[in-house]
Amino acid sequence: MGWRVLYISEGEYMNLYLDNIKIENSGKSKEILIPIKDIHTLILDNYKSVLTVQLMNYLTKSNVNVVICGIDHIPKSILLPIRGNVQAASILKKQISWRKTEKETAHKEIVKAKIHNQRCLLEFLNKDVQVIELLKKYENEVTNGDITNREGLAAKVYFRALFGKTFKRFESDVVNAGLNYGYSILRSQISKSIIAKGLNPSLGLFHRGPNNYFNLSDDLIEPFRPIVDFYVHNKLLKEVLFTKENKIDLVKNLTKNIYYKNLSQTVFNTIIQYIDSIISFIETGEVDNVEFHPIIKYEYL
Repeated sequence: MGWRVLYISEGEYMNLYLDNIKIENSGKSKEILIPIKDIHTLILDNYKSVLTVQLMNYLTKSNVNVVICGIDHIPKSILLPIRGNVQAASILKKQISWRKTEKETAHKEIVKAKIHNQRCLLEFLNKDVQVIELLKKYENEVTNGDITNREGLAAKVYFRALFGKTFKRFESDVVNAGLNYGYSILRSQISKSIIAKGLNPSLGLFHRGPNNYFNLSDDLIEPFRPIVDFYVHNKLLKEVLFTKENKIDLVKNLTKNIYYKNLSQTVFNTIIQYIDSIISFIETGEVDNVEFHPIIKYEYL
């Protein structure tokens, strides 16, 4: 499995050269060769870049996570293979037959893990004690399927405690730009892993948007979001612009280690094991050896 994250903002022409990606720039005589087997994620942030069809097919065959940004430098598309796993058809049948009870239980645990990591971030940053206690209460009150919407209530108080009482999600400001960018990269990494396992990302546990191809990705991303929140809080609160350097640093933050199953391992590896754990529970109903909670140690980010 690849381990490198490539952020390309100047490469104008990219093609396949043996088993490498060859990057060329008309303004520079030097060509760059990078082994594709080493690449986990490729972020293309130059809307004038040209990729050959041969390269694109090889990247999807190699299960490289390819993220394509628009003229506004925000991720717009990801490149996915039609067949990410040779057993995709049989796996899809299993996925369609997942039982409601197990899906609701899994969703409950995912939401609890998200609220837990949000609360731990506020504690680490010495934020409002009352909000921290409220999040602890919400975490303990999450029910199957989160029918009382503890996730939404927690998010409302969490973001205001983290970014200020006047903060509003999805406004056009640098903080929201950072959140949107980081979540998009994280979502693409999760989608890559889902498809590699033969799963259909449009069939979610809780998210059921009819026009959303990434419902399952949007379910599984939740406990990992505070990694992005932490970076944005530390680096962007006083910034006016969300710069190229910010984007590169944010992506680097998504390659660091968190804790899962009492082991320190990269976010990449944790995502893979986390998905395996969730799917194992849904398909068997057995909780033994299932770990729903990836733990973020903010002091190591």
